[in-house]
Amino acid sequence: PRPRDWPDWYAMTGYWFLPRPIDWSPPDELVRFLDAGEPPICFSFSSMSDERGDDLTHSVLAALRQIDRRGIIVTAWGGLRSVESTDRVHVIDHAPFDWLLPQCAAVVHHGGAGSTSAGLRAGVPSLIVSFFADQPFWGRRVYELGCGPKPIARQQLTIDRLATALDRVVRDRALIDRAAEIGRVIQSEDGLAQASAFIERTLASHG
Repeated sequence: PRPRDWPDWYAMTGYWFLPRPIDWSPPDELVRFLDAGEPPICFSFSSMSDERGDDLTHSVLAALRQIDRRGIIVTAWGGLRSVESTDRVHVIDHAPFDWLLPQCAAVVHHGGAGSTSAGLRAGVPSLIVSFFADQPFWGRRVYELGCGPKPIARQQLTIDRLATALDRVVRDRALIDRAAEIGRVIQSEDGLAQASAFIERTLASHG
């Protein structure tokens, strides 16, 4: 919602999303994995470089085994360590979220503004494991919207807590339906067009 103390000339445009690179195509191995079974849970901690990355990766793998779900690990900048792909877990270094996330059952991420917006737009439930800065705020916001369970602080993450939260994001019908609803709203917005129109109106009025 719009903050009540904002002046009228503050514009809320909706998210600004970058277009997918036109020369990108999904690796064959990733496509085969997605086609081979139920939608997986995606894990990505993006730019979070965790000195306990091995421990975090172990927790992810153990939690997936505990609830018997498939997963995709996006290693990105090292928040999750690269491990060997299996028939239950596929490991990649990157994939555009606007392509990948709608094909997943849920996404687990650190709660950065960009990852949060991508998860919401995809219309799938999000579980946020926050590290610092604005991430706890976005975790609470996703929870308040009904698009994910309560966020988990990184330092409080355990295998059992992660497994319990994962089981909920793939089974809780209310979360799944609400995430899909919010996704449709965001997909209907065009933040860049709204921002451009606002800037043009403002410039014209100051002619």
